[in-house]
Amino acid sequence: MTENWGKRPGHPEESELLKGARSAWYDFFRALRIFRECRKGFRALRGVTPCVTVFGSARILPDDPYYVLAEEVGALAANRGISIMTGGGPGIMEAANKGAIQAGGRSIGCNIVLIKEQMPNPYLDTWLEFRYFFVRKLMLIRYSSAFIVFPGGFGTLDEVFETLTLIQTRKIKHFPVILVGIDYWQEMMFFIREKLLSRGLIDPDDLNGVTVTDSPEAALTLIAKSQR
Repeated sequence: MTENWGKRPGHPEESELLKGARSAWYDFFRALRIFRECRKGFRALRGVTPCVTVFGSARILPDDPYYVLAEEVGALAANRGISIMTGGGPGIMEAANKGAIQAGGRSIGCNIVLIKEQMPNPYLDTWLEFRYFFVRKLMLIRYSSAFIVFPGGFGTLDEVFETLTLIQTRKIKHFPVILVGIDYWQEMMFFIREKLLSRGLIDPDDLNGVTVTDSPEAALTLIAKSQR
């Protein structure tokens, strides 16, 4: 089940949108559809702050140490009155939602609609589905003042680098981006420093908000400081 989460073909409407130029009427009605999706998300998520988004793989199982750490992150956030938002699926997403809801916090899931129905994890009190990936990512980013990233694949890397790009270009404030898993992330951070930073392709300031840690407590302490 978990190995297929997010891998099946997207909703056919999104596939049609990405096929290339269409008529003006098609584009107009597609824009209305996208507007309705945004409006649905804005209405459902109004007032969820403070909120932290947790990114990470759907393939990580409950007996994995990272699952346990994500569950702890959710619980610590809930104890501080911070909502947890994820993609709503299994793995790391489930763990963070589980920790939050079992500690009495708010637990939110934003999923992408696929051709074959996929069930949300059972630890959500707010569940939203979107046809378009970019609308879903808008919701995952718009309402959060910090981002905690656990090990993951292409989807997780896409989410973390888009978030860093938005921070770099000042589209969002310099919120903390916390990578949990020193052993997992250290080679990527080495590449960023040795290849990107050393060549001047990014500025030192672009990495100021990025922290790598193995400690959920340290992650939530950083978030609390940034919110103050």
